[in-house]
Amino acid sequence: MTEDIGNNPAFVGVTVTPNALPLPGSHPLLVISHGYNGNWRNLSWIAAAMAEEGYIVASPDHPGTTTFDQNPIEAKKLWRRPRDISRVIDFVSDSPALFGVTDKSRISALGHSLGGWTVMSLAGARFAPSVFIKDCQNHSKRGDCRLIEKLGINDTYSMDKLSANNRDARIRAVVSLDLGLTPGFTPQSLNAINIPVLILAAQGDQLAELPAGQESGYLAANMKPNWRHYEVIDGATHFSFMQLCKPGAENLLNEESPGDEVVCQDGPQAKRADIHQNLVAKISAFLNSSLDYSAPAGGTRLVTHQKL
Repeated sequence: MTEDIGNNPAFVGVTVTPNALPLPGSHPLLVISHGYNGNWRNLSWIAAAMAEEGYIVASPDHPGTTTFDQNPIEAKKLWRRPRDISRVIDFVSDSPALFGVTDKSRISALGHSLGGWTVMSLAGARFAPSVFIKDCQNHSKRGDCRLIEKLGINDTYSMDKLSANNRDARIRAVVSLDLGLTPGFTPQSLNAINIPVLILAAQGDQLAELPAGQESGYLAANMKPNWRHYEVIDGATHFSFMQLCKPGAENLLNEESPGDEVVCQDGPQAKRADIHQNLVAKISAFLNSSLDYSAPAGGTRLVTHQKL
């Protein structure tokens, strides 16, 4: 018996089998981090695709910066985001009866927007709040620069926490989807990353929020070429990495919150379904190659949400 999850009047969900038993054998683990004030549903399309390939996929919500939990106090604890992902890896790896046996030599992480910042931190990128704040003095209109107060980047206590090393050595490959806050990563730490990183940026710079050159491009420029693959996705806007929108979704979102309809807008002549198909192929090929994994027929369990 199957059911749709992540489905609502505006967005298309995915079809899953609830409480399915894990397949025998060990499986690679992919942990996913959502964007600012997003949620696990936004990336359910790639979660389902990778689960079908035999991956255990875990996609938590981050307290304070998720759709249904925007507590301003928790939002200012940005430094907790990488820890959330590490804790999820702990939990899934230690619970084989629930999720199947994790192949601990094949653990990866994927993130969109602020989730991209999160997984890059886990790859070894070191964030310098003062450097980011200084950069924003020249780019005050950039979307991530307007979040300095909300994310506690200029808070003295948080600044110390944010500059810590969050590298999780269990993670062997990372996928970044149009990430933000990138200019705060130190070039030295980016140059020292020694795991494969797939950097995918949006071609269409939606409202000049996260220019690829200042964000994903900065990441690619400061990493060693042999450890990163950088590509700009044709027809994609920042929100093309989110789930599919239903017909009429733009009007519905605009009625509820004017301006939010932008999340359903892709580049001219582009179709989000086609963009997703392209992304699934690229992400799957990258992860399977980086983790030296051959996807079997069938799938494993999709861990859609686990409170931290």
